[in-house]
Amino acid sequence: MAAPQFLFATGIENSNPTIQNGKVRMDELEKCGHYKFWQKDFELVQELGIKFLRYGPPIHTTWKGPGKYDWSFADVTFQDLRRRNIMPIVDLCHFGVPDWLGNFQNPDFPQLFAQYAGAFAQRFPWVQLYTPVNEMYICAEFSALFGWWNEQLTSDQAFVTALKHLVRANVLAMHAISAVRPDALFIQSESSEYFHAESPAAIKPAELLNAKRFLSLDLNYGRRVDSGMYEYLLDNGMTRDEYHFFLENNLKHQCIMGNDYYKTNEHRVRPDGSTTASGEIFGYHVITTQYHERYRLPVMHTETNLWQGPQGDEAVNWLWKEWANVLRVRNDGVPIIGFTWYSLTDQVDWDTALRENNGRVNPLGLYDLDRNIRPVGTAYKQLISQWQQVLPAQSMCLQIPLVMPSESDEAWANQQKADAQQLQDSPAAAVGQASTQNSL
Repeated sequence: MAAPQFLFATGIENSNPTIQNGKVRMDELEKCGHYKFWQKDFELVQELGIKFLRYGPPIHTTWKGPGKYDWSFADVTFQDLRRRNIMPIVDLCHFGVPDWLGNFQNPDFPQLFAQYAGAFAQRFPWVQLYTPVNEMYICAEFSALFGWWNEQLTSDQAFVTALKHLVRANVLAMHAISAVRPDALFIQSESSEYFHAESPAAIKPAELLNAKRFLSLDLNYGRRVDSGMYEYLLDNGMTRDEYHFFLENNLKHQCIMGNDYYKTNEHRVRPDGSTTASGEIFGYHVITTQYHERYRLPVMHTETNLWQGPQGDEAVNWLWKEWANVLRVRNDGVPIIGFTWYSLTDQVDWDTALRENNGRVNPLGLYDLDRNIRPVGTAYKQLISQWQQVLPAQSMCLQIPLVMPSESDEAWANQQKADAQQLQDSPAAAVGQASTQNSL
């Protein structure tokens, strides 16, 4: 069976940062009832006609220590996904780490996380798609610059420390996974941001923020940052050797630039550099085009949602608007391969960005927490049925074909892994592949 031509996806929200100085774990899998209703949740994915699911094991209960893992929940859930022929985009770190590891200031995190990622790949070798570390920039910002999560620090030095550890962890994890699954593909899920100056006096701080927004992906893809950002990184604790690690170890040729877009992704900047939400001004089309022009990679829209408001159609209208933006991006020649409404069910406490443990339900899902479909779920199901055979994007954008779970043991799939391994072993070939993909 050939993989679907366009990656219509959803996700099961698995954020798990700590707050209150590590005393409270904001485990969205628990809050949203997934531990109890995981089988039902997978059934709902199938009911929508979706074959691709952003999903990952809870890191804080799975990763028990260096080299120590409890795979019990992952075993049953991933076995069921494979049985259903749902391809997971595996999210291994979503805003949190286990208690024993501390937080993202820990310099041991990158290497240890790579071991965890490699162990996961060895246990589930049929998995091909990964987001090793979700929203690296946002995680560093909320944890170490805004003081909201995990280490709860508020300095540029803490931010740079968290960022370099998160991106290094992502890069090392990609290498560890590729060592097990040479034809793995990595879909970054990173917030796409833009900062608008509200007055002439705010132009300079807005320009700095618009340069800073690219830091995580610049490092991840081995792109040299601009001179101002280079000084910022070194002034706040990154060494030259640490910087050169990113230039020399990227796996860009195996990456898809996943970007997330919400109404909160655009900001008004005041003269003092402080910001406030601007709402949607440019929108997904304009901002994604900026990111694609910078990195020249295939693109996937990896997150969006909106509250179902009092009229009942607010989320449906947002879905239509985001989909229209995806089509506009595609029609402009950007190789876009997929779209995601995030998440499958409503979420809890994201109205305070998980800063407060209030237990307040946020009506953002395709289904509510009783697993009843919302209007946006019905609309997304219809959109998928209408468009899934119309967008032949995948074969044009991806040099490595996708292997659905049901195909993972077939001869052609095994040959693909062998060919990918041979490519990894040939540095010249890898450079050629990267150059080809960069030209898309």
